[in-house]
Order: sequence, then structure tokens, then C-alpha cells
Amino acid sequence: MHPVPPRGNGDSSTTLVVALVVPLQGPAGVFGPSCELAAQLAAEELNALGGVLDREVRLVTVDGGASPERVAAEVEALVSLRAVDGVVGWHTSAVRQALLPRIAGRVPYVYTAQYEGGERTPGVFLTGETDAAQLLPAMRLLAEATGARRWCTVGNDYVWPRVTARAARRYVRACGGLVRDEVFVPLGTHEFGPVLRRIERCEADAVLMLLVGDDAARFNRAFAAYGLHQRCLRLSTHMDENILLATGAEATDGLWATAGFFETLATAESLDFSARYAARFGVDAPVVGSLGESCFEGVRLLAALAERARSLDVRAMCTVGEAVSYEGPRGALRLRGNHLTQRLYLARADAFDFHIVTQL
Repeated sequence: MHPVPPRGNGDSSTTLVVALVVPLQGPAGVFGPSCELAAQLAAEELNALGGVLDREVRLVTVDGGASPERVAAEVEALVSLRAVDGVVGWHTSAVRQALLPRIAGRVPYVYTAQYEGGERTPGVFLTGETDAAQLLPAMRLLAEATGARRWCTVGNDYVWPRVTARAARRYVRACGGLVRDEVFVPLGTHEFGPVLRRIERCEADAVLMLLVGDDAARFNRAFAAYGLHQRCLRLSTHMDENILLATGAEATDGLWATAGFFETLATAESLDFSARYAARFGVDAPVVGSLGESCFEGVRLLAALAERARSLDVRAMCTVGEAVSYEGPRGALRLRGNHLTQRLYLARADAFDFHIVTQL
């Protein structure tokens, strides 16, 4: 965490400081750098236009890949010291749930991860995709296109995969199928042999992957080495191009993903974003897929809320939330309740890229 001097009550500083909570270690660390750079680009572009509320935006990175309690303690300390004016970032739902009791209502909090849905805490605004919006239509399309009916869920053992797995049972039944097994493993799992044998025994023809970062990449490699890719498709709601690179081209056959953004999304807004990102950070910068790009959206949404409310007060932002909209790499976006509405896509992995098949 970068040190920030305390800001007193009634501080008239010309700087608006945002805690950017993104993973720099652990399984999700594989896409942490793209989260940082995407957020940095958003802040720089806002500052080039005069900042937010006539204040320069500055980001302070907090490692969201540490234990949830450690992350929550660091962010709470920044808020209590009045060192930050808001919190933005991609991190797991376990981190979000640890943060909420400590900072909810004190500063605006923009959570950018795809997640299980249902978050309604006042002052928390969400840019990420939700299971209800993306998983059911994706499963239905894959069932119709491939005949997949027997599903096995494989996820990390924390709140997002557990809650999503319960929803997936309903979604699979709605598609005329059945979840034959569910397997949950700790974050940081390296050995997937027992999981692969359970997939084989339950005769699944589709796997719902609810694994994070490097865990997903290791699972993909083990899945292909075991030969299951020849008879069983995989669907992930948490897969980006950085994870594909970590997976390796030979292990991506039969892998599908659903998200609101892909690096290969060929809309005017996404192409323009990619060009600006490459111009600022170079063609060798970390690839920005849906997970990293979500942090660009998070900074932009915080700015849009502040400008509409003419304040960083949480209650004022909650009052104007339904009137907030802006255009970003994902197109025209608007708050509905405290969630950002957006287009969603189903894509098939093609080596190190995603081929977008359809809009959901």
C-alpha cells in the first residue's frame, strides 16, 4: 500500500484520493497489473479533462489479494484517517464482505467484479456482471448448440462460487439438464487429480468453472492433460485473456466464457479504448480483458456519481444514482438501483483470444 497523508475534516485539498483495491498476489494476481493500468488510464483521462469536482484524481493501490481481514483493516485505516475519499476495485466477494462492515456508508465504494448478485448495501455501487444476467442465458445457448445436459460445478471454496453453484442448479434444470456433482477447492489449489476423477465418474458433458485466476489456468491445463476436453465443454464467468495466456493454447479447446467485455470486442467504444490503452502503456502492456477493464469502469462510475451529486457524500450519491449514465468501453451504461446495466456476450476461447459468438 502506498502511504498517503491524512486529510482532516473539511479538507479543501485539490486532490481526490481513491483506494484502488486490486489483487497483487495469490491466484487473482495474474490480472492485477491490468486492473492497475486500466484504473490509471481512467484517472489520467479524467484529470486531462479537469478532474472530478475540480479535483485531481489520485489512486492509492491496496493489495486486494491478501487475506480478507488484512485488506479490510488496511482500507478501514485509510478511511478512518480520512486519507481516501472513495474505494474502487476488483477483489473477491470474501474481501467485499469483510470490507462492508468497516466502510459502508462512510465513503462511496465501487465494486467492479463479476459476482453472485444481491448486494444492496447503501453506498455500494457495482459495475460487474451478475450470475442472473449472464449464466442462465449462456447455459441455455450452450445446451441448445451442443446438447450439453449433465453439468459438474468446480469452484473455489468461498462465497461467490458457493452462491453461484446454488443458482446454477436452478438454471441447469431450466435448460432441461441436471447438475451431477459439485466440487469446491481452496484458493491456491495446485492438484486437481481428485476433481478430474469426480468429473469423469459423474459423466459430465459440461463443467461450470467458478475458479479464480491461476487456479483456473492450472485446472484448464490439468483438464486437457486428462483428456476431458475431448468430451466435456467448460463455461466460465470469470475468465479473461490473461488467464488464457497462463493456461496455454493447447488447453483452451472447448472453453467458453461470458462477460461484458472482451479484448476482442469490436465495437467503436472498445476499439477506441484499446487504442488509447496501447498508446499510453505500449503494445507489450498486460492484456486488458473484462477483469482489468472493470477497474476503468469503476473509476469512471465513481466520477459520474460525484459529478451528478456535486458531492462525495454517500447519501447524496445514493439519491442521484438512478440518473447516472456515461459511455465507456462497454458502451452506454446506466445505473439501475446500484448496479450498472450493460451488454453481455458469450465467447469461445481460440488459443490466446476469445471469439465472441453472440450477445446474450
